[in-house]
Amino acid sequence: MLERRTNPVGRAATAGVPRISLGGMRVAVLDIEQTANFMIDMVFPERRLRRPLYLTSANGEVLARCSTEPMTGRLFRAADLINADGQPLVTVSRLKSKTPLPERVATTDLFHVVARKAQAARLTFYMFGADEDENAAAVANVGKMYPDLQIVGRSHGYLKGDALRDKVDEINALAPDYLWVALGVPYEQAFVEEFTPRLSNVGVIKTSGGLFNFLSGSRARAPQWMQELGLEWAWRIWLEPRRLFWRYLTTNPRALYLLFNKSRSSSTDRTPRD
Repeated sequence: MLERRTNPVGRAATAGVPRISLGGMRVAVLDIEQTANFMIDMVFPERRLRRPLYLTSANGEVLARCSTEPMTGRLFRAADLINADGQPLVTVSRLKSKTPLPERVATTDLFHVVARKAQAARLTFYMFGADEDENAAAVANVGKMYPDLQIVGRSHGYLKGDALRDKVDEINALAPDYLWVALGVPYEQAFVEEFTPRLSNVGVIKTSGGLFNFLSGSRARAPQWMQELGLEWAWRIWLEPRRLFWRYLTTNPRALYLLFNKSRSSSTDRTPRD
C-alpha cells in the first residue's frame, strides 16, 4: 500500500478526531451523530479551510482494493476523514482495538442526520452524481423529506471534458456548504483529487457511493438484521448477482485477512472534545 499523503491544513482541522488502523486504513472512531456534528462544525467561517474538507468511507471492498490498487489506495489516504461504512470493520475493531468503533457510519444513514442538522442551521447542499433520472428522483425525495433544506443545485455525474469543468465551476460559484458526490469507487475519490483546487467555495465534499440510488427509491436497504450482522453485501449480491458476485468473492477474503492482520490495537489520534 502507498502511504497517505496528508495535507497539513486538513490534518490540523481534524487533529482532534481519534482514529484507529483497521486493515491498513486509518478510520475515525466516531458514531453517526459525532460525524454529523463534525461536518456541521467544519463549514462555519471560523473553521473553514482554504479548500473543501474531504470525507470518504471504507468497507471491506475498499480495504481490499486499496491493498492491490495503488491509485485507489493513494486517493483514499488523501482523505481528511475516513468513516467505517461496513459492519465487519466495527466487529473486528471490538476484537482488535482498545478504542473500538462505536458503530457503523453508513453514508445512507449519515446523509439524513446531516440533512436534519443542515436544515435547522440553514446550510446548503449540492448533489452531484448518478444518472439524470436517479439524481432528479433523489433530489425530489430529499425535498419532500426535508422541505426547508436548501439544495442549491444538482447534476448527474455523466459529464466529461469541458462540460465537467464548467459544471465544477458552476458548483463553486453556488458555494454549497456540502457537496455530495456519488460516482462510485474510485471515480468519486478521483473527482475530489482533480477538482478540489476549483472548489474553494465548497465547505465539505462527502463521497457517497450508491447513496442517490437509495434516496431515489430505486434500491432497497438490506433488512436491519442483515446490516447488524455485517451481511449487507449478501443482500446486494442477491439483488445484483451478475455484477457483484465475483467482486465480493474476490474482495471479502482479502478484506478479512487485512482486518485481522493489518489492524492496530490502540488509537492513533486524540479524542475530540464533546
